[in-house]
Amino acid sequence: MSPPIDHPCLHLHILDGTFFVRKLQSHELNSAFQSLIGSPADNGPSFLSITRTSQELSVVGEYRDGMPDGYKELATWKAFKIAGPMEFNLTGVLAGFVEPLKRAEVPVFAISTYDTDYILVPKEKIEAGVRALKTDGWTFASGCGLELTQ
Repeated sequence: MSPPIDHPCLHLHILDGTFFVRKLQSHELNSAFQSLIGSPADNGPSFLSITRTSQELSVVGEYRDGMPDGYKELATWKAFKIAGPMEFNLTGVLAGFVEPLKRAEVPVFAISTYDTDYILVPKEKIEAGVRALKTDGWTFASGCGLELTQ
């Protein structure tokens, strides 16, 4: 399934850095929060998502030096960003994105924001993911950060 439309808001970017996915106990967030968000002087991380449900507390973000112990070894993900912003009535974008990754056996962890979607894949699968998405007709923004090896 190729992208629902060919529009610049659907062009893909590969974000720099590596990302972590971690499940916290509710009592851990207060102690970890300041080191996760950083200080005003360093502008904090470029990506951090905290999601709380009645069953869990998940934290996903870009790893950077100085984070609490245990985050570096969890930084095993790379992230695609769909350019956005996307209108809420645009349907099938995430489904169309993950389908070629599924066929290429690339696991995903998806996060949606108001403007767009971020899809994390294991860093050892990023090149397979790029190949699958290009084959499926997705467009990568120029200078998005990954030159494929053949």
